Amino acid sequence: MAQNRRRRPTGGRRASFAAMALILGGGGLMAANVYASATEDGTEGNSVRKGGNSAVTIDCPDVGAKLTTVPDQASAEVDRELAVLDEQVAAAYRQLQQSAQSVREDAGFADNAVMNPLKEKRGATIERIAVAIDRVGDRPEGLESLASCTLRASDDQADEGADGKGDENRGDGRQDGQDQGDQGQDGKGQGGQGQGGGQQDGQGRQGNGGQAGNGPVAADFADITSVQPARQTPDPRSGPSRGVFVTSCGVNAGGLFNSDNVIVAPGVSNGAHHFHDYVGNQSNTAFASDDDLARAETSCVDQGDKSTYYWPVLRLQNGAQEQDAQSPGGGVEGNAGKIITPKDVTLTFVGNPRSKVTAMPRLLRVITGDAKAFVNGTANANASWSCTGFEDRQLKDKYPLCPSGSDVVRTFRFQSCWDGSNIDSANHRTHVAFAGADGSCPAGFEAVPQLVQRIVYDVDAPSLQDGGRTTPLFAVDSFPEQLHKAVTDHGDFINVFDESLMREMVDCINGGRQCGAGQNGGGNGDTGTGENNGGNGDTGTGENNGGNGNGDDNGGNGSGNAGGDDAGNAGGNGSGNDDGAGQGAQPSAGEPAPEAPARNQPRVDAKPSAKAATAVPPAGSGGEIGAPATAPPSASAPAQSQPQSQVQPPADTGTGTGGTGGTGGTEQQAVQGGLAETGAHLWPGALGALLVIGGFVVLRRGARRN
Repeated sequence: MAQNRRRRPTGGRRASFAAMALILGGGGLMAANVYASATEDGTEGNSVRKGGNSAVTIDCPDVGAKLTTVPDQASAEVDRELAVLDEQVAAAYRQLQQSAQSVREDAGFADNAVMNPLKEKRGATIERIAVAIDRVGDRPEGLESLASCTLRASDDQADEGADGKGDENRGDGRQDGQDQGDQGQDGKGQGGQGQGGGQQDGQGRQGNGGQAGNGPVAADFADITSVQPARQTPDPRSGPSRGVFVTSCGVNAGGLFNSDNVIVAPGVSNGAHHFHDYVGNQSNTAFASDDDLARAETSCVDQGDKSTYYWPVLRLQNGAQEQDAQSPGGGVEGNAGKIITPKDVTLTFVGNPRSKVTAMPRLLRVITGDAKAFVNGTANANASWSCTGFEDRQLKDKYPLCPSGSDVVRTFRFQSCWDGSNIDSANHRTHVAFAGADGSCPAGFEAVPQLVQRIVYDVDAPSLQDGGRTTPLFAVDSFPEQLHKAVTDHGDFINVFDESLMREMVDCINGGRQCGAGQNGGGNGDTGTGENNGGNGDTGTGENNGGNGNGDDNGGNGSGNAGGDDAGNAGGNGSGNDDGAGQGAQPSAGEPAPEAPARNQPRVDAKPSAKAATAVPPAGSGGEIGAPATAPPSASAPAQSQPQSQVQPPADTGTGTGGTGGTGGTEQQAVQGGLAETGAHLWPGALGALLVIGGFVVLRRGARRN
């Protein structure tokens, strides 16, 4: 039998083989990890850093605002094309939001897949607008330059205060006030933590906070007790038209909602891209004609008032799925959560401190505020947020954190000067204007009754420390790219008063009387039959508070000061400083506010700050509205409750407090570079290094043994 002469490996040779295997395997792991790290998105040169859409929004020029003159023959087509532009931006934002992973993996994805196609679509639509106008008039110049949009940080509000200086909501979370110094927040208190940009939205997508991933965040809230009372302004009750007319139209308890806007986008379904509450006229849809509005049912106690009053709904971000959860304008476009029915709605018409008022023309359309103010800038913003018992303090770009027993109040003071001939205008703004600081109307304009809407909500202050998990955040509906910012709040009104009732209103106001169906208090229910989404209404007979803003069911002592500001001062004032214990420590005069903590933010295209550099025309210039309304003075302390029979209008608070920087530095972004994240990325390389070291140890021991 032949002898097997093959030599079996000795122990030393086996050790050598094992050592080489360890070294090669470990080296392979290290090489693979280095390659993955090198190709991973996250460099400073990317337009969107890791976190993708969680830290950016889309900023597009507002084409409609530039069209101050459109021939009547072209207006319908232009309105439809403007609605197409809004839909294009909304769709692009949804795509950006749904493509977070692709954005993280490919720095050029956002530009190639979202922004460049958006520019092409907008360019084609803008050209159609120009052609439509050119057919019947002069072709507008420069519209083609408005096609391009940019990505920018979601906490970087476009700055354009009514004083032309900007800085109403700076990227560092602080504010430059008109009168008060900047006050920051140290991030330890109620606003110290938030559901920041990196929050998951429930579908696994990265988002900008909130239930649907597009806001709100903790930095959108401020403690009302740390806001400085506003300065006093002229009181129309002391002038030649000192009367008050109150109409009572309910609180939309029957749930009449839609996402249309018959003023801005007539004939276009979902033209608003967010849901509205409707009181008064029960036939307000995108397709309602003037005759439809005139023949409609009304929820107003006085059936001679068929006017339509509407505003974006307020929602709790509590995970609830409303009837619109899968609908355009609702959950499909980031408007999610439980719709809150107002506790009280007061509709008051007041006079002018300088002159008597004339009748509003029938079917006059008025929009106050700007639904796109977050990206447009604040030139047309007119949001006012406060709390019962604190209505001499107003926030312009923050939601209020109200003390226990106090309700949230949002107030709209509409334009009160009319050009004397038009019921609407191309941009839906230049046919009306705000009165000046002294109450005077611009040249060529005449004073009409000023509508003041005061809407009260029984909603608790959210728990910012846990991102609203204990007590949910709340926010108004908005266009998806506007991220539910408080500054985007706005109100809409179409006058459908009977002419006889309008004359009665004018006589009442000019005669210094207190009139209207809501003057004596009573129930605040809806009386209309309703339609569209079950708007059946309730059967109340009047307003709870009689228009004086004093007291609410929870015992809060409303001051009756419902907001608004001096003309030209929409920029507002810096506000309070929450130190984490509810005490607002305020820096001394002239002392700069503390800088917000540094945080990682996406690197996005830098848009020139032309908005901040453009001065708003003075209030005296014809037809320009860029400043909130002038109105009566407010007391620095909450007023005592008045008898309901003594009707007083919601008084103005003078210069708006402009929202606070109280939550500066608390909005979390897509943070990178933490120890845990670093360890998660580098563990394969570390394991490889251990294997290599082990291989060398085994090899050395084998060599010694041999």
